[in-house]
Amino acid sequence: MDAETVHEAYSFVCLHCGYGWEQEYEIRHATDLAGQRRTDYFVGGRRVASPLTRADCPACNRGPLRILRPGRVNASRSLFAWSSYPDWSSPSGVQKVVDDQG
Repeated sequence: MDAETVHEAYSFVCLHCGYGWEQEYEIRHATDLAGQRRTDYFVGGRRVASPLTRADCPACNRGPLRILRPGRVNASRSLFAWSSYPDWSSPSGVQKVVDDQG
């Protein structure tokens, strides 16, 4: 099996509850002996669903989600002094991003 591994990061914002998070993935592209292409996503060595097909927010278990360029969620947090306060974190460690009407 021929394989190539790349690393990509994505930013996500839940359009239902407003939570935002970033995640880096190890992506393994492989071709098996029959010539079939396969793409697997890993986080911390554990196989996970593709972030491009994942439909649930880890904070509210709903969606829809908006996928953004890497760094967008962390950049928005730096604009708000209160965004780093611990009470804005969910039990899963996901932090809320507030829009302009916030």
